Amino acid sequence: MQRRRILQGGAVAAAAALLPASVRAVAAPAAGTDYPSAQWAPASTSNYSVSNRPAAYRVDFVVVHVAQQTFSETIGIFQNPAKQVSAHYVVRSGDGFVAQCVREKDIAWHAGNWDYNTRSIGIEHEGWVDQPAYFTDAMYEQSARLTADICDRHGLPKDRAHIIGHHQVPGSDHTDPGANWDWVRYIRLVNLL
Repeated sequence: MQRRRILQGGAVAAAAALLPASVRAVAAPAAGTDYPSAQWAPASTSNYSVSNRPAAYRVDFVVVHVAQQTFSETIGIFQNPAKQVSAHYVVRSGDGFVAQCVREKDIAWHAGNWDYNTRSIGIEHEGWVDQPAYFTDAMYEQSARLTADICDRHGLPKDRAHIIGHHQVPGSDHTDPGANWDWVRYIRLVNLL
């Protein structure tokens, strides 16, 4: 009987390993995500700092990123303990699907600036800064819903002083979300939802 359980467990593990990383990531059981519409796709614990926000650090910003990767590649990077990077959320281009990778109480390593990491929630978006076709209606709408929810829960004004691009983080050498990101549309959506 013990041998059969071991073999069954091995078969299940082998079958799971055949699934693409993007499917494995979002197939994980929900761990009580902070945003109810998100599915849990946990980052490696080597890629963020455990904290107790907002008690330990006040949340002052939402930082908007463009991953320069596909959705599944971004999730995979966050799950790789050697990468030393994560964000709280990843939004898929085609349908606006939201995965949560780091709990909001914890500090994701997304901004490249420790002070901003401690005081912000990071949202990665599938795509490339120079390929505006990735910035779909579904992505804008679902990301704006997520950002509105974060702002409501953390008492943040829904404005450009509190919803910033990665390029606005002091010391950042990043350009995302880039010139093709429609900030006027995004802030309008955040305030409508």
